[in-house]
Amino acid sequence: MAVPAHAVALHVELTFARLVRRRSLAALARRALAAEGVPTPAELSVVITDDETVQDLNRRYRAVDAPTAVLSFGPGPDDTFVTPPGSAHQVGEIIISYPEAARGAEEAGVAIDEELEHLLVHGILHLLGYDHESAEEGRAMRAREEALLGRAAH
Repeated sequence: MAVPAHAVALHVELTFARLVRRRSLAALARRALAAEGVPTPAELSVVITDDETVQDLNRRYRAVDAPTAVLSFGPGPDDTFVTPPGSAHQVGEIIISYPEAARGAEEAGVAIDEELEHLLVHGILHLLGYDHESAEEGRAMRAREEALLGRAAH
C-alpha cells in the first residue's frame, strides 16, 4: 500500500472522540505540510487528549508543571527518527489538550473547531522551525498561521 504524500495519524482520546472533526483536521494538516514545502512522503502524528496527559508531558519534557494547549515533539537539528529505507520522513508529533482548547475557544469567542485548527497549525509550524520567542518571531508565526488557516491576520 502506498504512503500518502503527507500522512497524518490522528488519535483522539475516547472522551473527546465525538467532539472532534477528525477528517477536517487531518486534511488541514496535510494542506499545511504541503504549503510549507515539507518533502514527501512525510508522516505527522497528532494526539488530542486531556489536561493531565499534557501536563505530565509538559512537566517531563519542558520542566513546566502545568497544562498547556499544545505541545510539539520533533527531531532536533542533530536528531532524526530512525526509519527503514524508503519509508516516510517523520515530521513529529503534536499533542493537543482538548479541555485547554475549549477554554481558549471560549476566551477568544470562537468555535472549538476553529481553536483546534489554530492549535494544530501552531504545532505544525513549531515542528517546522517557527517560534515566538521574540515579538518579531511571534508576528511572523501568527501571520503564517493565519495564512495557512485562510484567515486575515488580526
